[in-house]
Amino acid sequence: MNKKSILAGLALALLTGTAANAGDVRVMWYSDGVEGEVMKDLVNRFMEENPGINVILDNVAYSVIKEQLPVQLEAGNGPDVARVTAIKDLAKHWLDLRPLVKDPAYWDENFGDKADWMRPDGSDQISGFMTQLTLTGGFANKTLFDQAGVEMPGPKATWEEWAAAAKKVADSQQVPYPMAIDRSGHRITAPMLSYGANYIGEDGKPAPLDQGAKDFLTKFVNWTEEGVFAKDVWVSAAGNTYRAAADDFINGQLAFYYSGSWQVANLATKIGNNFDWVATGSPCGPAACTGMPGGAALVAVKYTKNPKDVATFMDWMAQEDIVREFSERTLFLPAHKGVVEKGGLNFETENEQAKAALGTFVEASKSTSETALKLPAWRWADTVYAAIVTRIGQTLAGELPLEDAFARIDADIAQKVKDTGL
Repeated sequence: MNKKSILAGLALALLTGTAANAGDVRVMWYSDGVEGEVMKDLVNRFMEENPGINVILDNVAYSVIKEQLPVQLEAGNGPDVARVTAIKDLAKHWLDLRPLVKDPAYWDENFGDKADWMRPDGSDQISGFMTQLTLTGGFANKTLFDQAGVEMPGPKATWEEWAAAAKKVADSQQVPYPMAIDRSGHRITAPMLSYGANYIGEDGKPAPLDQGAKDFLTKFVNWTEEGVFAKDVWVSAAGNTYRAAADDFINGQLAFYYSGSWQVANLATKIGNNFDWVATGSPCGPAACTGMPGGAALVAVKYTKNPKDVATFMDWMAQEDIVREFSERTLFLPAHKGVVEKGGLNFETENEQAKAALGTFVEASKSTSETALKLPAWRWADTVYAAIVTRIGQTLAGELPLEDAFARIDADIAQKVKDTGL
């Protein structure tokens, strides 16, 4: 191993290692928008109230969370607390906070409806809580549509109608691409479900790709080859590496961008007054007009050396007033039952487009399909997402015919299931 590799390994170990000193709690955190700054403020306030606990907040790229953290966890390492999205897939690594928190009933009451998303099947474990709920959906550059004189498709418009309208806009305004969708299995699952896909077999294990899944993926590949979808987003990375297209939308390079509610604060902050934009909900397919629910969770890692301090920190972060403040300042949809039921969230933005977008996502959540609602708690979801991204990425890069990609997706997933011995 060369010197550069050794130094890189040491840096990662230092970044992700559990706190060794009594009273230290290391938190691995990533941000989509402004939440890193909000979290930093909250952490400082926690330490003022709890002077015996030193919280080390490591702000990292999402790629570290997605690609490097799982490796650390498999080796019995990692931070004490982490903000993650693969919450079910990594559930075996989370600490059970039930015997450690002050009031388990409070956690059950306010976070219990999503607890299965982040704990091993059949367990009553308290692993952490959702920092926010998310829903995938589209964003349109209203200024580009207006300048092109193209009417924006309505709430029940299909993917085909959005593709046609966005292409007219792009051709008229000479922007590079009509549309983009994040390089993410979670993101592309929404339109696949709208075309009738169902990943879950009768035995609860992954089913082979069905006709609905193949129908949308075929359209997506064809549209990308025709220049409707931004190809670079999917071919500029390899394997199941995540890549968002937010910067392309922010820079006015897209007429339509499919991502999700977590982008609202990011778009509001970075677009400013450069152009008008709107959230659109999810375009329809033959079976549904669904987005994909999800979110990020703040979870405790069971390899921590300081479980009591971790529990104290998690209890503080999970307080109703703290969750409310975090949600209002980050423009995130809260996952705390008490906060949701009391309502009256005063999202801290003067950006009317952001407020309208949040309202659109709340309304769109009512159209979420039953199949979509099952996936966050399904242990194989991330396995399926990874296989789809990897193989469709190869197809778009010209490395794998689409029919072969379908076969490889099924084979990849089957091998992962076999490897677990289940």
